[in-house]
Amino acid sequence: MKILIVDDEAPARHRLATLVQAAGEHEVVGEATGGREALECCERQEPDVVLLDIRMPGMDGLEAATRISQLNRPPAVIFVTAFGDHALQAFETAAIDYLLKPVRLERLNRALDRARRLNRAQLEALQAPEAEGCREHILCRRRTGLELIPVGGIRYFLADQKYVTVQHADGEDLIEDSLKKLEQEFGNRFVRIHRKALVARDRLIGLERGDNGRTYAVLDGTEDRLEVSRRHLPRVRGLLREVGVV
Repeated sequence: MKILIVDDEAPARHRLATLVQAAGEHEVVGEATGGREALECCERQEPDVVLLDIRMPGMDGLEAATRISQLNRPPAVIFVTAFGDHALQAFETAAIDYLLKPVRLERLNRALDRARRLNRAQLEALQAPEAEGCREHILCRRRTGLELIPVGGIRYFLADQKYVTVQHADGEDLIEDSLKKLEQEFGNRFVRIHRKALVARDRLIGLERGDNGRTYAVLDGTEDRLEVSRRHLPRVRGLLREVGVV
């Protein structure tokens, strides 16, 4: 893939270029020191990916990412920054990943692999304006840095004391959002089946009766079975009837 590196500090650009070279199968087609120069490079070089710093003089990375997403052939944007406090704003620019400095080669490879998997139609859909107040990604913190989890790949949310487990296409992560807040935001995509669980409507494919007499939700893509409480069972059955399952 063709990669553009944007950072106002020369050592940071050099380190990223070295990592990209080590990752293999990629070409650094340009470097820029600020947002405006990055836009010019995008129009001239048409990179596939932009590795973009946030805090830069003049036009910062957040504004640059927003303008880049409006180009005729927008590249995928991966933020590379020393600060974690801009991650939520990154959602609004349709960035596909958010890396914290110092960047590790393994982490960069994962971000570039994600960019490679996005075809042009998927990238344009990601960069399309979102419904007001509804995120398309969930932020989680891992030992390797901050991660953006696509909401479309989430199977369920499961509350456990102060944290919520997110089960998704790439595994599981813990987030600090409350289940109530998640239900309010994503109520059109997830249904509550228990006071501790929300499941993706499009992943719900059936119900099972356990040996203990309790009812469990069957979800596409996972063998996990989540209990459906008596209170929420009628609604879950209703949703399944709508799609001809029960």
